[in-house]
Amino acid sequence: MIALIQRVTGAKVVVAGETVGAIGRGILALIGVQKGDTEGDAKRLLERVLGYRIFPDTQDRMNLSLRDIGGELLLVPQFTLAADTGRGMRPSFSTAAPPEQGRALFAHLLALARDGWPRVASGRFGADMQVHLINDGPVTFWLQAGPSDAGEEPRP
Repeated sequence: MIALIQRVTGAKVVVAGETVGAIGRGILALIGVQKGDTEGDAKRLLERVLGYRIFPDTQDRMNLSLRDIGGELLLVPQFTLAADTGRGMRPSFSTAAPPEQGRALFAHLLALARDGWPRVASGRFGADMQVHLINDGPVTFWLQAGPSDAGEEPRP
């Protein structure tokens, strides 16, 4: 699983003119699910997102996590993160999980997040979403959980 995380001062997701999820200071995480991802990968990815130290401490060093600052989390499903962009001028989605698997793993990730963190909002799987954010820094990182996270060969 993939998370493109952004440190934000605020973010929201709008679907058909309705705000379906919004946060203040925290992390906006765009989530991609690849073929072969598991519930264990979702759990590991959430641990990384909640614990990744991207917020400034008193010396203005990126040394604090979302947990440390008591921030908010906005999870947004984005299957295009799992695209293979290695060749040509058009992305291939052969490495992305099928929609049923993607929906199930995103729902599992969201349930884990809500069980373990008090301030979680989300986008809507499969919807045409408009994501509004104020990227703080800007600070953006790519996190992955799966075979390459465990020191194995990455998936093709």
